[in-house]
Amino acid sequence: MAPYSLLVTRLQKALGVRQYHVASVLCQRAKVAMSHFEPNDYIRYDLLEKNIDIIRKRLNRPLTLSEKLVYGHLDDPANQEIERGKTYLRLRPDRVAMQDATAQMAMLQFISSGLPKVAVPSTIHCDHLIEAQVGGEKDLRRAKDINEEVYKFLASAGAKYGVGFWRPGSGIIHQIILENYAYPGALLIGTDSHTPNGGGLGAICIGVGGADAVDVMAGIPWELKCPKVIGVKLTGSLSGWSSPKDVILKVAGILTVKGGTGAIVEYHGPGVESISCTGMATICNMGAEIGATTSVFPYNHRMKTYLTKTGRKEIANLAEEFKGLLVPDPGCHYDQVIEINLNELKPLINGPFTPDLAHSVAEVGSVAEKEGWPVDIKVGLIGSCTNSSYEDMGRSAAVAKQALDHGLKCKSQFTITPGSEQIRATIERDGYAQILRDVGGVVLANACGPCIGQWDRKDIKKGDKNTIVTSYNRNFTGRNDANPETHAFVTSPEIVTALAIAGTLKFNPETDFLTGKDGKKFKLEPPNADELPKTNFDPGQDTYQHPPKDGSGQRVDVSPTSQRLQLLEPFDKWDGKDLEDLQILIKVKGKCTTDHISAAGPWLKFRGHLDNISNNLLIGAINIENGKANSVRNAVTQEFGPVPDTARYYKKHGIRWVVIGDENYGEGSSREHAALEPRHLGGRAIITKSFARIHETNLKKQGLLPLTFADPADYNKIHPVDKLTIQGLKDFAPGKPLTCIIKHPNGTQETILLNHTFNEGQIEWFRAGSALNRMKELQQ
Repeated sequence: MAPYSLLVTRLQKALGVRQYHVASVLCQRAKVAMSHFEPNDYIRYDLLEKNIDIIRKRLNRPLTLSEKLVYGHLDDPANQEIERGKTYLRLRPDRVAMQDATAQMAMLQFISSGLPKVAVPSTIHCDHLIEAQVGGEKDLRRAKDINEEVYKFLASAGAKYGVGFWRPGSGIIHQIILENYAYPGALLIGTDSHTPNGGGLGAICIGVGGADAVDVMAGIPWELKCPKVIGVKLTGSLSGWSSPKDVILKVAGILTVKGGTGAIVEYHGPGVESISCTGMATICNMGAEIGATTSVFPYNHRMKTYLTKTGRKEIANLAEEFKGLLVPDPGCHYDQVIEINLNELKPLINGPFTPDLAHSVAEVGSVAEKEGWPVDIKVGLIGSCTNSSYEDMGRSAAVAKQALDHGLKCKSQFTITPGSEQIRATIERDGYAQILRDVGGVVLANACGPCIGQWDRKDIKKGDKNTIVTSYNRNFTGRNDANPETHAFVTSPEIVTALAIAGTLKFNPETDFLTGKDGKKFKLEPPNADELPKTNFDPGQDTYQHPPKDGSGQRVDVSPTSQRLQLLEPFDKWDGKDLEDLQILIKVKGKCTTDHISAAGPWLKFRGHLDNISNNLLIGAINIENGKANSVRNAVTQEFGPVPDTARYYKKHGIRWVVIGDENYGEGSSREHAALEPRHLGGRAIITKSFARIHETNLKKQGLLPLTFADPADYNKIHPVDKLTIQGLKDFAPGKPLTCIIKHPNGTQETILLNHTFNEGQIEWFRAGSALNRMKELQQ
């Protein structure tokens, strides 16, 4: 057998791998590091400029900012076929970022690849496994104790394979990226759906599954379907109670949760100048809720100020020099244009149960009464990766200070989540944190916490109907506290604070009065706060672990008896035959997000153990046969039981199965466990009316068939008791539909067509059993 180093070289040549840190030895006009944590990895605006020039000559038209930054990172700009919404692009991202819940599976897959070191700068961020209970310090200590095995694994894997490690307590991945790693013109991929947060700094930041991250860390060109571009033209300026959050709440109401699928949302126009850099990040962050590939803003003085304030003045100066690359060309074409006049934008609040159900704050109370939603607010929660900046905390503190001046505290419970250790330390120094405590708030750890279901909520019982308001991004059923009767509404941090003080959805701070402790009525003034601290940020505690220059001697141990971590076994290869007599595990009715497919909350502790976490497979999905969650008919025993148990029964008895889904199946989080679990338990295909982008790719990567009805009405032809045969796999080809034969129990049959979006390379993933299997084949 060839030596290992030779195998790696062959893999690099076969897959077009760039040599590690090539960028660090190439000349450019000014050598500026992408981050002070990686002083030898330089920003390549000269290469971006060269590639854009090639593309502009080829396409012979003005380019949007999105096109410049995406096409500027093409592996082969001279020959890559480019057609929005159709062709697949092969791209060279600048870096990879992973949060701890998804990093476990990503690093397990990277270990399985057999490669010695990551090929691009990469980081791991410990933010998902810290449960909110009583407050920051105690919750963090508890998390470090409970998750010690996982943190040790991630730290040691990072040290061995050259990945930077941000310890628990550092903060939320997206805030850390904005503060340290994102820069105008960068292409970054992250194993979290809210990676687009970095678009607030003019970067193309895209959420992916762990298998995609492994490709990039292995130095393989990363595939992305050429996105369409939706332009959002902003005019006027924000003022009063209106905030950047209201911009994306408005866009979500217009486009809905699937309106951005397959597109980059590009903001432009004079109104951009009235939005802070972190405000732009808020807008880009929540673009994930409309299914967008990512969102981005053009480079401007707000970004320059933020870069300078966060210790990256050299990057700001370099961006100024190359500013023409970092803004759209005049006269560029968008596939769709939305115009929003910020002068007319009023505070919005979206929900419950979906982030695109938009209401004005002025009207939500009356709508709630009409719909039977609880109007009394149990808890107000501010923070999260969407709204935890210095400015956000300052505006909330400005509202709280007014209430305190009149002797009032919050009527609702109130929690505050700083976005990073730097934000926590700075708001403590500048007094914001104390004001928020004085009004009744509890400052939680620098982590995701309740936003992702890491909330040990005690004030209600499961099943109690109640309302919460948050400055988070998602409000799907059970998302925050695992209670399906919690009506969660999403709004800006300052509106959350005002509503928590009033205690009711029927309060409109623009027009309504509060009664002070002295019995006098007063009205809250619109909040005003500094965009950035007047002095420098306080960095707080040092929570970063540099990887050693040579990690080859590091050990990464996974105990065979561990309940938290499990080394991966390769999935089986396709047997070369059509898929016959597939049993329907479940026909899903209505919305089915990745939270429904692979629940978070208490299940986060199993993110590194595929078999254990598979016990949550589709437990939140509604079965159309009986209208219940986690209750499906076993086709052999005819008994109803939990979905995972039924899937395991089928797997044990050699019965391959399929899931039937509705619209936008797999929306929400990037978690690839929603693809790994059905593959692990014997699933072969997911057939739906439509897919969310990230989930569709994740399914392909794991060797499953994500298929859509050629005629969406065919969804109604399939019943849970039917069996399906998928034909045409022997001649599987891009653009060629597959045939599905529906076999009804009475002996009759129907034939329908199923579409797919596989290209040639992705078909090889299916044939090999998974993208990782295919990588290993190429090593041999």
